[in-house]
Amino acid sequence: MAKYLLAYHGGGMPANEEQQARVLAAWGQWFQALGEALVDGGNPVGRASTIDDGTVTDGGGANPVTGYSIVQADGLDAAVSLAKGCPLLETGGRIEVCETFDAM
Repeated sequence: MAKYLLAYHGGGMPANEEQQARVLAAWGQWFQALGEALVDGGNPVGRASTIDDGTVTDGGGANPVTGYSIVQADGLDAAVSLAKGCPLLETGGRIEVCETFDAM
């Protein structure tokens, strides 16, 4: 099985503790549903810098990554199917599904 990077873009932050608890519960349920396909639940990301032709700029560019997870699946279509259940999609976020491979 190949591994796939789920790169999260956007999404909303919970406005209060009650919403935060609901969001965390939704992520926990989704992770449980992924079962053994979940390789690394990942994390949100914080500050970022972008390097372009040797120039460093604060921020993640035009489409910054807001978090990531890693799953394993039998193919890209299967990984996309897994990603479709992600709670981030309910808050206006987008997910980039990228097949990874061992380069060394």
